[in-house]
Amino acid sequence: MTRTTAESGASTRPTPSRPGAIRLTQYAHGGGCACKIPPGELEAVVAGLLDGAEGRLPLSSPAGELIIGLDDGDDAAVVRIEGGRAIVATADFFTPVVDDPYDWGRIAAANALSDVYAVGGEPLVAVNLLGWPRNVLPLELAKEVLRGGLDVARSAGCHVAGGHSVDDPEPKYGMAVTGLADPGRLLRIDGGRAGLPISLTKPLGIGVLNTRHKATGEVFPQAVAAMTTLNRDASRAALAAGAGCATDVTGFGLLGHLYKLARASGVTAVVDVAAVPYLEGAREAVRDGYVSGGTRRNLAWVEPHLDPGGFGEEDLLLLADAQTSGGLLVVGEVPGAPIVGELIPLDGPALRLR
Repeated sequence: MTRTTAESGASTRPTPSRPGAIRLTQYAHGGGCACKIPPGELEAVVAGLLDGAEGRLPLSSPAGELIIGLDDGDDAAVVRIEGGRAIVATADFFTPVVDDPYDWGRIAAANALSDVYAVGGEPLVAVNLLGWPRNVLPLELAKEVLRGGLDVARSAGCHVAGGHSVDDPEPKYGMAVTGLADPGRLLRIDGGRAGLPISLTKPLGIGVLNTRHKATGEVFPQAVAAMTTLNRDASRAALAAGAGCATDVTGFGLLGHLYKLARASGVTAVVDVAAVPYLEGAREAVRDGYVSGGTRRNLAWVEPHLDPGGFGEEDLLLLADAQTSGGLLVVGEVPGAPIVGELIPLDGPALRLR
């Protein structure tokens, strides 16, 4: 039986000696997008905000038309404004996913920017979101985190203009990002159509490698490289190919995000399991038991809507693996990205493996 690695709590934190010896992942109960609130619980909370208009204040003098909002769980909000443009807004932050502070900053920034790319936008300006246990961890580490975020934002052509920080028992970092998009050329989660292929622009396995890193300290450069790669080129390629539907693969895993896409689009998504790419070492990490609680919650959430096609626990856990700064799932062909399945007319469960 696959075991679940225990997440470290405050009582197991090492005593800091020098910055180079500090393992940031030991100062948080979870790591990266695996620390998200479970998808089922989150949807219940959001649904409560949308049910009925009675007692809610009317929107006063809206500055633009909200064309992507809360309805289907898209990756960012999009508001149409004058001049044939749209504003994209999103925020994303999380606890340390790696021990190196500079790499954590780069990963968190790439992950926040990804939400803009996932709807077909281009980031314009970001502000930092930082929680820091100032009496526990040196502020010079926080500086390295911010430096990593700044470097990635600059590589994306995105301004970083200040932000907000709080004294927090756990370190947390991310960004609120504002971007621009063409309202007539968006990537929407509800835009999937039967008969179209599904492309995946980054390999899976980030989550299980990060869980192994947290437990053992072993560093996986292939995972860091994947997490710090911007989804900019994939987004632009998808738009150039005429795609109109996409989402990014983060904390809910491939199955969780694909389920949301299929549900919003009114179709069944079929995954060709053998075609899904994985990072080196991902399968070994699952076999050795490095599976986060977030991944198991992802699988439990989608199982009522999944025809597993006879595939076993190892494949299911990898497909549900909670990714951090993962790639894009694009409905359509993206040059250089593998096709991992297709959308078909709604037929039984929303997800099917073959």
